[in-house]
Amino acid sequence: MKTTRLFLMLTAVVLVTATGSAQDDGHREHADRMAHEHRDDAPVANPASETEPAVPVVAEAVGYATIGGTPVTGYLARPKNHDGPLPGLIVIHEWWGLNDNIRAMTRRLAGEGYVALAVDLYGGKTADDPTAARQLMVAVGDAPATAESNLRQAFEYLENEHEASKIASIGWCFGGGWSLRTALLLPDQLDAAVIYYGRVVTDRAQLETLKMPLLGIFGGKDRGIPMTDVKIFEGTLAALGKDATILVFPDADHAFANPSGRNWDPKAAAQAWRDTVEFLAKHL
Repeated sequence: MKTTRLFLMLTAVVLVTATGSAQDDGHREHADRMAHEHRDDAPVANPASETEPAVPVVAEAVGYATIGGTPVTGYLARPKNHDGPLPGLIVIHEWWGLNDNIRAMTRRLAGEGYVALAVDLYGGKTADDPTAARQLMVAVGDAPATAESNLRQAFEYLENEHEASKIASIGWCFGGGWSLRTALLLPDQLDAAVIYYGRVVTDRAQLETLKMPLLGIFGGKDRGIPMTDVKIFEGTLAALGKDATILVFPDADHAFANPSGRNWDPKAAAQAWRDTVEFLAKHL
């Protein structure tokens, strides 16, 4: 009996080591909620990604990381008529993946005066429907260390290859959650983070490590990101004395400012864009 118990305990240790967690962190349940929010959605272009940059930009595909010996290709944009270092942005795609709409949004962000790197957490894959998007999202959640390495190398690429003076992360939906995860991953290095209705973290011990200003943008009608969690997130950050601005647009739904999709809300998205531009200009 003792031998059997010892065997089971050792097996549990091996499983915890292999997965990085003794229990599921809820990412599959979260993916299910996202699938429900996007059930009638598709990765179509909308005004968020159809708006031209404020100034001319240049853009190209770049290799910025290596994961398991395989190069990772992202998309880099910067103002055309600017020489010298610029602040950097790590742009994290929504749950559809690094598609043409994210590339367009990356160019738009670069037009505000940044060297913007759109990362690829899906290994070159993109989704055309919610079922495929959920599968890609779950795969990242099943192996978070891979995504963390990807994002860490993205930061190093902007810092070393482009001598970015300061660096922030920004993402939507799936990417919004990973923008927060990037802040938690690089609490002493990242200079700011923008979170568009991403999955929040409410654990006080984790949030206590954050040192950069945060901008969180959420929709009041979003059922995929529970408002109860957003309020706990906001309250915990306030109690910790963190520099965090949490904006809730009461009449907006999930993905209301996504570069892809049919949930685009013109009024809320326009204000969120202005808030984002002001926040980044202030802190970068």
